[in-house]
Amino acid sequence: MNILEASKLGKSYGNRFNRQEVLKGLDLTIERGEFVGIMGASGSGKTTLLNVLSSIDRASAGSIRIEGREMTGMKEKKLAEFRKNHLGFIFQEYNLLDTLTVKENILLPLSIKGATKQEANEKFKEVADELGIYDVKDKYPNEISGGQKQRTSAARAFIHEPSIIFADEPTGALDSKSASDLLNKLSQLNGKRQATIVMVTHDPAAASYCSRVIFIKDGQIFSQLLKGDESRQSFFKDIIKTQGVLGGVHYEH
Repeated sequence: MNILEASKLGKSYGNRFNRQEVLKGLDLTIERGEFVGIMGASGSGKTTLLNVLSSIDRASAGSIRIEGREMTGMKEKKLAEFRKNHLGFIFQEYNLLDTLTVKENILLPLSIKGATKQEANEKFKEVADELGIYDVKDKYPNEISGGQKQRTSAARAFIHEPSIIFADEPTGALDSKSASDLLNKLSQLNGKRQATIVMVTHDPAAASYCSRVIFIKDGQIFSQLLKGDESRQSFFKDIIKTQGVLGGVHYEH
């Protein structure tokens, strides 16, 4: 079942005398429980696509439906309410509040939703255990590592059980071990909770954790890869090869 449907999606910037078209009539569907990677060269439109799908930015044309609800015409107040209940976000730079502890940062979405203290504590323990950060719950962001910060950010995205989680280069500021730790956790949560994750990444190693990878070129979908029963190592090689074709490299069979 599709959780997200985008049709003839367009996004342009500037005015009619100097218009830059970034997304050009793009069609996309995402099924519930998928872990989807979005890749493309710098300037291809992948980050713009994520921002438009996640309601951070408004589309210039086309339609976006999440959980059957049309997003593009939604008024700001209703959109904020929908975002609060149905969407989760993981950003490259963590976006944690330095004056709050790890636990307080993670609990923010539940505080906004008005959850009871007991419910909040139960959900916090579950997600913090799953992401391996329960033991740093009383520390502040400046007292923990980059990997722990990003897992805190992920816990905050998951805790209110949103319909879909958008991740923008979540491993971009991490070393390779912290990155693989985070991606393993996201992959486990995707499987265990059937959480739908849409992740923009430039890193083929990160993309190899996904169940499907969409390649964007010049504001349109260039190609897609499905992992299926492939091993992560084999899928990684397929991603590298597709990246090469995307960049104009042709392989001999």
